[in-house]
Amino acid sequence: MSPIALPKQLRKVADRALLKSLESGLEVVELALKDATTYADAVAKKPARHLVDAGGKRIRPALVLLAAQLGDPTRKEVIDAAVVVELTHLATLYHDDVMDDAPTRRGVPTAQHVWGNSVAILTGDLLFARASQVGSYLGQASLTLQADTFERLCLGQLHETVGSLEGQDPIDHYIQVLADKTGSLIAASARLGIVLSGAPAEYEEPMKQFGEKVGVAFQLIDDVIDISEAGPSGKTPGTDLRAGVPTMPVLLLRRAAAQGDKSAIDLLTLIDGDLSEDSVLAYVVKRLREHAVAEQAYLEAKRWADDAVASIQVLPNGSVKNALELFAQAVVDRQQ
Repeated sequence: MSPIALPKQLRKVADRALLKSLESGLEVVELALKDATTYADAVAKKPARHLVDAGGKRIRPALVLLAAQLGDPTRKEVIDAAVVVELTHLATLYHDDVMDDAPTRRGVPTAQHVWGNSVAILTGDLLFARASQVGSYLGQASLTLQADTFERLCLGQLHETVGSLEGQDPIDHYIQVLADKTGSLIAASARLGIVLSGAPAEYEEPMKQFGEKVGVAFQLIDDVIDISEAGPSGKTPGTDLRAGVPTMPVLLLRRAAAQGDKSAIDLLTLIDGDLSEDSVLAYVVKRLREHAVAEQAYLEAKRWADDAVASIQVLPNGSVKNALELFAQAVVDRQQ
């Protein structure tokens, strides 16, 4: 079997033995994922395997495996935990794509565009159930962590859907949504790697903080990428802007406009207008990219990544700590 490609956030790790261990672990995780999403039931068979077969970055399983290097990474429970977090992530993608009416995911048509919304939603539920089945063998602490994370994922999506409440700062609301929707599962991945490898218990809280902060930084950089020039990320500039999805640059622009910034007021008039024409969208993206809020959004993402690195300074010096630092730094370099 050819090696599974590591997430690009980890490919610059200098320790070749560590890289080999992570690659070997991901190969085992990949086989376990395929096994966990293979159903004898003819109705479930193809939808359940749809996104697994499409591939993916496998960031969360990789983080489980990396955190486990601080203990015994060869334990079977570590592999099972990596499968649990990826199944959970996949399940959320099925649901997100229905809510967003997304046409493609990972280069293939989304499940609801192949089988319809109902099948896509139920397949997501099925993967959540399978994640719970696998997780049920990992002990009460891990099962509770998975349940708490599942609750936060749902609350994050609910809060994003409803929007900020009256009197609530929209930027604070947005950061909490990112922490719940993305940070919580990345934090759980890091914690499970510690707990199930038998690593020292005092590493769990720093890794939790690391995962949550990296998750927020990851999503904030996505916002910056949305208004960047087309590049290696493959994301079409202005996708979120056109869809009216709240992003940090636009939220910062709205705050500036509320404070009387005329350039922000003028640009918001365009953003809140008709962006269906590609030429108009490109012009608005360029204007937003050149506005001060674009740099502010990037610096906010970098601050979260820097805070993530600061949270793990209590870990022992060595290849694992260096790899985690690289992981956080690479998150904010994705637009380059």
